[in-house]
Amino acid sequence: MLKKELLDILACPQCKGPVELNAAQNAIVCRTCRLLFEIRNDIPIMLIDEAKPLAET
Repeated sequence: MLKKELLDILACPQCKGPVELNAAQNAIVCRTCRLLFEIRNDIPIMLIDEAKPLAET
C-alpha cells in the first residue's frame, strides 16, 4: 500500500498532472491522460511505455 505522502508528490509522467489510486488500490490513475500505472511490490511503475489505457466506464 502506498503512503499518502508518496501519492501526494507523484505526478503523471506524461502530462505532469495529479494522479490517484484506483478503487482496488493496486494501480495509479491519471484521469487526464486516461492511463493506469501498475503498482508492483509496493513500487509504482510510472513509465509511459508500461502504462495501460484506462478502461471506459
